[in-house]
Amino acid sequence: MKILTLNASPITDGSTDLLLGKIAESIEAAASEPVENIIVRLNDFVITPCQSCGFSPEPDWCVLHDAIYPVYNQLVNCDIVLFGTPVYFDTVSAQAKLFIDRCNCLRPVNFKTHEFKFLPIPKRRGAIVLVGSERQKFECARTVIAGFFKWVRIENTGLITYSGSGFSPGAVKNNSEALEKAEKLGKLISQSRSD
Repeated sequence: MKILTLNASPITDGSTDLLLGKIAESIEAAASEPVENIIVRLNDFVITPCQSCGFSPEPDWCVLHDAIYPVYNQLVNCDIVLFGTPVYFDTVSAQAKLFIDRCNCLRPVNFKTHEFKFLPIPKRRGAIVLVGSERQKFECARTVIAGFFKWVRIENTGLITYSGSGFSPGAVKNNSEALEKAEKLGKLISQSRSD
């Protein structure tokens, strides 16, 4: 079983990282088969923004063959997707948005019918992690990732939101309630795969 963990935080070992890791650990602990967790830290990539090319890149995933291109194969061939981002100005991080926009061509447009094609991407399970400040609103960020999940055929199994205080990276490690929610979500994802 392959998990693709998409971490859109610029902070290593921050709360986004820790919650995503806790979900993946819980999936692995509950799994009846070997699990590989492929961690993609979007901040480590120089991602060219979508250029709205206006044509289908088929048979390629995208006409832009930059550093992020190999992640398309990982996204298409995984069994579970975990997507986490800090919330800035009520939405996803720039790193998350760049990646999401670049996945537009995973459903290229058919210019004869003006409909979007479904490429042979299997339906998978997924989960969302959103991290923000104490007064953070999460709905806009959730909507962006939920739309992305629908676009690339990922069924959202759950959402973890964490509102931290201060600017200490990894503050969630002191929040047993949030970590327990992440652990429970991992178990739920693992169970739903076996149903």
